Amino acid sequence: MKKVFISVYAVLSVLLAVAQAKNDALNSWSAKINKGYSKASALQDIMKRYTTAGLPGVSVAIYSEQEGWWAGAAGYSKVETKMPMNNMHLQYLQSISKTYMAVAILKLHEEGRINLDAPVSTYLPSKYSRYLKRLDTITIRMLLNHTSGMPEYSDNPAFVSYVLLHPTIVFDMEKALKFVQTEKLQFTPGSKHKYCNTNYLVLSMIADAITGDHAAYISKVIFQKIGLTKTYYRSSAGYLNYPNLVDSYWDVLNTGKPANITPLQRANVATLKGDDGIVCTTKDAVKFLKGLVEGKLLKDSSLAPMKEWVNDDAGKPIYGLGLVRYEAGGLMGYGHSGGGIGGGCILLYVPEKKIYIFMATNVGTLFGGNLAQKADDMKNEILASLLF
Repeated sequence: MKKVFISVYAVLSVLLAVAQAKNDALNSWSAKINKGYSKASALQDIMKRYTTAGLPGVSVAIYSEQEGWWAGAAGYSKVETKMPMNNMHLQYLQSISKTYMAVAILKLHEEGRINLDAPVSTYLPSKYSRYLKRLDTITIRMLLNHTSGMPEYSDNPAFVSYVLLHPTIVFDMEKALKFVQTEKLQFTPGSKHKYCNTNYLVLSMIADAITGDHAAYISKVIFQKIGLTKTYYRSSAGYLNYPNLVDSYWDVLNTGKPANITPLQRANVATLKGDDGIVCTTKDAVKFLKGLVEGKLLKDSSLAPMKEWVNDDAGKPIYGLGLVRYEAGGLMGYGHSGGGIGGGCILLYVPEKKIYIFMATNVGTLFGGNLAQKADDMKNEILASLLF
């Protein structure tokens, strides 16, 4: 009996210590929040209205030079148990992960380990390059700003079929390249811009070849460098098995009643590399972009090319090296957005207002539909409230 009591006591002590650590982290984060933030009430009202209208959960973090930190959330991280969404929950960054990948490549450039204007064939191992065409005419810079013309693996019917028929299988992304090996380039390299996930998949494979493990390198030169203690990628222990990771929903029937597709979302994100895969708290997302803008991650000579925009088909500047340029109402901002089967988000810095914004929802925005439109409408309302 004494041994049983001691064992039970030990287990309870561990559980209490874990709970206390979570409370300490939450209290530490809460202590930094400006409770008198001027837009707090308006933002909470917007989030509550949209979660009442069908979005499962929403989480927002903001930093402005004038008012400091603010964060808020509404709805649920898990609808079935009515688990409230909060700002300690981990959100899927989806394609915002591309910005982290770009920073890693630029860091390798600073270290003299990669030339941005060298052809991809210089660095990509033959086990991967055999699936792709004309790599001697495509540069690393073209991968970074989506001017390479590479075929889009996620548009390939055979790849889509494989994912749909193996929805919870985590597989090696070499398979994605195999599916596009017979496809021609979409256009002459360097002649135009077209967003393409294959570019960043290839960048991750190149970074693996140079560093041995691109995820571990990202952890070292980004996460650890600026103290992103609640940010996780492929090399992190227990990757995607975190209690604070939100559940994911997809309104697959477009009825306004999204289904819980968490196993599908996690398998999909665990499979992707370079173009997706990072999860973090709302605060860590803002800390990343803030650290990048403030020169804590890259030299000015590396940061400047990230904001050398290439034009879209309408002739408007749209994409740099891992950064998207946004413009609305006379204001310019830059960052990145992300959309997945079970999540959607945007990370943005607006220089004129000196404000950083991250917002995320745990419903799929990749395939459109009524809830995806509501998520987009909510994003626009939040931005309007903050910026105008």
